[in-house]
Amino acid sequence: MDKAEIIDRFRVEDGDGFRLKRFDPADTCGLDIDKSEAKDLLQDGVGRLRDLQERLYAERRWSVLIVLQAIDTAGKDSTIEHVMSGVNPQGCEVTSFKAPSSLELRHDFLWRAARALPERGEIGIFNRSYYEEVLVVRVHEDLLRKQGLSPKLIGKDIWQERYESIRDFEKHLARNGTVILKFFLNLSKDEQRKRFLARIDEPDKNWKFEPADLAERKHWDDYQKAYQAMIAHTATKHAPWYVVPADNKWFTRLFVAETIAETLDGLALDFPKVDDEARKAMARARKELLAEDDKKG
Repeated sequence: MDKAEIIDRFRVEDGDGFRLKRFDPADTCGLDIDKSEAKDLLQDGVGRLRDLQERLYAERRWSVLIVLQAIDTAGKDSTIEHVMSGVNPQGCEVTSFKAPSSLELRHDFLWRAARALPERGEIGIFNRSYYEEVLVVRVHEDLLRKQGLSPKLIGKDIWQERYESIRDFEKHLARNGTVILKFFLNLSKDEQRKRFLARIDEPDKNWKFEPADLAERKHWDDYQKAYQAMIAHTATKHAPWYVVPADNKWFTRLFVAETIAETLDGLALDFPKVDDEARKAMARARKELLAEDDKKG
């Protein structure tokens, strides 16, 4: 199976009939490699991504929005750290979305995300995103009552209306040059249990453990239903979802890096061409700079 086939295997562009259970969190597409080899492959991907990002930044015709959604311990933070390690920070910004502030709650649910969108030439990474409004808010509907909305606006179609708003938002972005890549890191319940135990048993990971995360685990089935509905209702050709197996971190990182690189490569990015006037100006500048050496001599 080549790279394109692996990427296609987990891409969802049409949510009709989508079922999350059809995707195995432990799938590695038959790849059987050790940590050292995985690390080398990832570095190759990071290097390729670095070159493409430089062209993206120089050309400034496209912006890239990467959305990461996942349940606790699925590896969003470490994926960002490892995949984007070689990218120029000047052209890449990570925004982590926590519980909305009082200011954010006084606006529509897409407002804070719109403020953080990447400029042309840049990559924006959303660690969680506006999708939290159809995930955690759906699982805990009491949060919806605290958002300051008129009761008249909270009807039985509220979630369908939010899906529609998200689809329209993403269509608008795509029409204006934002390339959208949405990754759902698909973790199994058993693997989450192992990672929670590691945070408890290993001293250098204790700082990662939050009792609230364990409380959320009790809503596992509700979250799985919410993730399934989210993907089914918002997967489109211009803003596809990638249901990434997350039980093996090395595979998750390789997949995300390769998918971003392949997408950027498909934009046929190039450095801006220099016109005749600019070339003449450079020739004059070169002559002037070389003359400085002559004066020293």
